[in-house]
Amino acid sequence: MKVLITGGVGFIGTNAAHHFASIGYQVTIVDDFSRQGVELNAAFIKRSYPNIEIVHSDVCQIENYLEHLKTCQVVLHLAGQTAVTTSLQNPEHDFQVNARGTFLLLDALRKFNQKAIIIYSSTNKVYGDLSHHQIELDEKQKMYFNTTCPDGVDESEQLRFLSPYGCSKGAADQYVLDYNHSFGLKTVVFRQSCIYGEHQIGVEDQGWLAFFSTQFLRHLPITIYGDGFQVRDLLYVGDLIVAYQLAIDKIDQISGEVFNIGGGSTNAFSLLNIIDRLAQIYGYSVPINYSKPRVADQKYFVSNNNKINEKISWSTQTTVADGLKRLVDWQQQNLV
Repeated sequence: MKVLITGGVGFIGTNAAHHFASIGYQVTIVDDFSRQGVELNAAFIKRSYPNIEIVHSDVCQIENYLEHLKTCQVVLHLAGQTAVTTSLQNPEHDFQVNARGTFLLLDALRKFNQKAIIIYSSTNKVYGDLSHHQIELDEKQKMYFNTTCPDGVDESEQLRFLSPYGCSKGAADQYVLDYNHSFGLKTVVFRQSCIYGEHQIGVEDQGWLAFFSTQFLRHLPITIYGDGFQVRDLLYVGDLIVAYQLAIDKIDQISGEVFNIGGGSTNAFSLLNIIDRLAQIYGYSVPINYSKPRVADQKYFVSNNNKINEKISWSTQTTVADGLKRLVDWQQQNLV
C-alpha cells in the first residue's frame, strides 16, 4: 500500500513515516522544510529508510506531487502552520497553508483519486477557549478542573473558531468532513490534543512539552503564559500513530467521522505539574518566568476519548511517565 504523508519530516510525520515504512508501506513524504529542526528528522528518515521519497514542496504546490496523489491509497495530511502566535503575526500565511492547502489537496483527490483514504490532523483549538465552561482551580494540585465536562470534551462540543489559527484549521476540518458528504471521499478528522514524543524539537509557541524539556536540557529558563495551572491531556505519539493505523484499517466503518483524541483524563496535567516531573527526571530545576496569557488560550482541555474507543477500539497505552522518559532520552541523544 502506498501512503503519502504531508508534513512528513515534522514530529508526527517522522513517527508516522517510520511506522508505515516498517510494516511494508511504500511511503512518500511532502514537506517544505520550514519547521525548525526538521533537517534532523529528514536525516533520520534517509538513514533508516532510503526508499522513502521526500518531495521538497509547499503543500499548496500540488503540481510538485500530483503524480503521487494520483496513485496513493492513503493520504496522511499533517502539513500545516501549527501555532496561534504565528497565525496572529502572519494570518495570510496561516490561511494559505492550513485552509487553502487542505482545500487544494482535497480537490485534487476529488478530481484524480476518489478512492484514497484521507486522515486529517486537526486540533482541539476548533473548540475555542471553552470560556463558557465552569472551570475551578485546585491550588494544592496546581491545576484547573472542568466541572462542565468532568470526563473531558467530546465531539458534541460547539465549534468556536478563535484566532486565525483556529479559523484556518477549523475551515480545513470542515472541508475534510464535507468532501466526504458532498463527494464521497473517504475522510477522517482527528481533533488532537497535546501530542509529544521522539523526534519533537519543540519551540516556545508550539510543542510546549518538548520545548520545556529542551529548556531543562540546556539549563535555560521557562516562560509560562498565564498562571501555569492550565491543563492539557498528553498523548504519546506512538499511541496516536496506532489510531491512524486503525482508522485506515476500519475506514469503511468510520469514513466521514470526526474524533477527539488525546491522553484523556488519566493523562491530564497542568504546565506546572509537567515542570515538576521534568525537574525529577533531570535532577535539577530551571528558573520560571510568567507573562500574560496568550490569545484564545484554553485554561483546560482534556479529550473525551469514548467515541474513538467505541468506533475503532482505540485507547491510550503509554503512561506519561514512560512517554516523558522516551522524549527526554531522545532529546539527550540528539539535541546536545
